[in-house]
Amino acid sequence: MSTVQQPDPRDRPARLTVGVVGAGRVGPVLAASLQLAGHRPVAVSGVSDASRRRAALMLPDVPLMAPADVLQRADLVLLTVPDDTLPGLVEGLAETGAVRPGQLLVHTSGRYGAKVLDPALRAGALPLALHPAMTFTGTPVDVQRLAGCSFGVTAPDELRLAAEALVIEMGGEPEWIAEENRPLYHAALALGANHLVTLVAQAMELLRAAGVEAPDRMLGPLLGAALDNALRSGDAALTGPVARGDAGTVAAHVAELRKHAPQTVSGYLAMARATADRALAHGLLKPELAEDLLGVLANGSHGTPGNPGADGAEGDAR
Repeated sequence: MSTVQQPDPRDRPARLTVGVVGAGRVGPVLAASLQLAGHRPVAVSGVSDASRRRAALMLPDVPLMAPADVLQRADLVLLTVPDDTLPGLVEGLAETGAVRPGQLLVHTSGRYGAKVLDPALRAGALPLALHPAMTFTGTPVDVQRLAGCSFGVTAPDELRLAAEALVIEMGGEPEWIAEENRPLYHAALALGANHLVTLVAQAMELLRAAGVEAPDRMLGPLLGAALDNALRSGDAALTGPVARGDAGTVAAHVAELRKHAPQTVSGYLAMARATADRALAHGLLKPELAEDLLGVLANGSHGTPGNPGADGAEGDAR
């Protein structure tokens, strides 16, 4: 059950015509969410066959057209393009006169704040940065996932209420991010979410190589518990051979990875070093055990494997 509070009617933006520039996985979903709140999608731009299919799925009967034409038809325009494309797109739209005074121009980049929209601001647009902290599939399931989703919001002070109201209308929860903190905010999300996908995919590959028939079923409860513990307790949730200082077990891991999946060794060592540093700093890793462990991590596979059976006797997945 969502705990999102509905905005005061006085703070709600008027019913708006909505356009989407960039029919990737995000734009059509946000437009569909705004449609549920009473706004009216009127135009969408998309170049690839995949983007056109996405637009047809999420926004049926909404016409496809060029970006400049989208801006001509919409009161609120969602610029949902890749980060590196956004500055050039904004400059081009402003230089060609496509931006209309009073038009709400919203980008969904996590990296940028509102300043990337300065060329449009000079043309009279109202700039908003609304970044959903969510991974998208570009399908209707994403609309439901927006319920309770945090949005990183950056906008001029006079547009703050409008920005927050739009987020709440989409089912999200606004979180104000200062302009200068946007890159750090985005780096944090990428570290937590994007790298997690890589780690999980690698873990599933290794489990298959070890003979596990359903690695997803094995990892699901373990990773769910680990995530819940980490969100509740932070570094106090650290477990496993690195946090315990089991240098022999870590050396055995590295040796096996070098043999069966050498492409994973550098990532394993980097994450193990980061885990060791945090475990030491929080008193979880005993200093007298840290020296051998750090030696193994520094030397890669040159550590001496210990007896994995001694650790496994406890019967958990730490």
